[in-house]
Amino acid sequence: MNVAIVYDRVNKWGGAERVLLALHEMFPGAPLYTSLYSPQKAKWARKFEVRTSFLQRLKFLRDKHELLGLFMPIAFESFDFSEFDLVISVTSESAKGIITPPQVKHICICLTPTRYLWSEYGQYFKNPIFRFITSPLVWYLKKWELVAIQRPDYIIAISQNIQRKIGKFYGKKSDVIYPPASSILQEENIIEPQNKDYLLVVSRLVPYKKIDIVVKAANELNLPLVVVGKGIEEQYLREIAGKTVQFKRSVRDDVLRGYLKNAKVLIYPSEEDFGIGMVEAQLHGTPVIAFRKGAASEIVVPGETGELFEQQTAGSLIAVLKKFNATSYNRDRCRKNGMRFSNQVFKSALTRYIRKVI
Repeated sequence: MNVAIVYDRVNKWGGAERVLLALHEMFPGAPLYTSLYSPQKAKWARKFEVRTSFLQRLKFLRDKHELLGLFMPIAFESFDFSEFDLVISVTSESAKGIITPPQVKHICICLTPTRYLWSEYGQYFKNPIFRFITSPLVWYLKKWELVAIQRPDYIIAISQNIQRKIGKFYGKKSDVIYPPASSILQEENIIEPQNKDYLLVVSRLVPYKKIDIVVKAANELNLPLVVVGKGIEEQYLREIAGKTVQFKRSVRDDVLRGYLKNAKVLIYPSEEDFGIGMVEAQLHGTPVIAFRKGAASEIVVPGETGELFEQQTAGSLIAVLKKFNATSYNRDRCRKNGMRFSNQVFKSALTRYIRKVI
């Protein structure tokens, strides 16, 4: 079977990119189609034959994709997939809108309905003047999306949370296959921290991730907290952090594995489409405390592999932390829970799905 893979843009590393690498293992000869490609920022993609759209020629805009929203539909509609039997799109934006010939099947792995158009429109367009100016563009893109989502033959959601959003915003049915965790279980590649008495956050430091909740809770309870990540909110978080809070802007994978393995608990205060970091902590035997809304309740087993807090506030998190005792959670049980989302489980589930629908 001749297969192609499509992704919105190839210029970063995250949970979606783990899906792409798993697809590459399943279909090593499949080319990767995308709007923009940055070899420097996406070294993982060197395994692929990457085929880019006409937008790649706009070098000065490669790292400013937020300015190219209007052109993304055109970019993905310009690709020719007539040589393939199956196309798998992995998308949180426009890649679902590719046009395939009738004989070519299209499976869309939807990471989330486009955030800035649907679930997080208010976050992206807070300024009323900016909202007014961009309203024609948003109207056009939403109309296009509702057409584009009709094009895949089958839609896979990465969680029940996303399945609900696909139904709400697109009016479409979908099947759930959880995305894979990375090869983070390579225990031999771990550098363990000297201090092993800490709470842990691993996240981009941006407002919607709500890391300030964890910092304030650590301050209030005088608990050691390690924050791994960087972003536009870093300076603000440093300003409000107490003496027990440490920041690690950038760490290697082996160091990150060490932090995950030895943390008393990983804290996830944001509403997540899935939350691959929670799985990676569980795979290391580490319990997780997470905000209940989103996909956290699909990953964390309260009382067994972690806990959930009800409100996205420091007070709600503090109430859980006051009762939390890391020794109450069996590390083997956490690992077993994490294995539900292993790379092999994902590939097996997707293989069965493809055999069923193709």
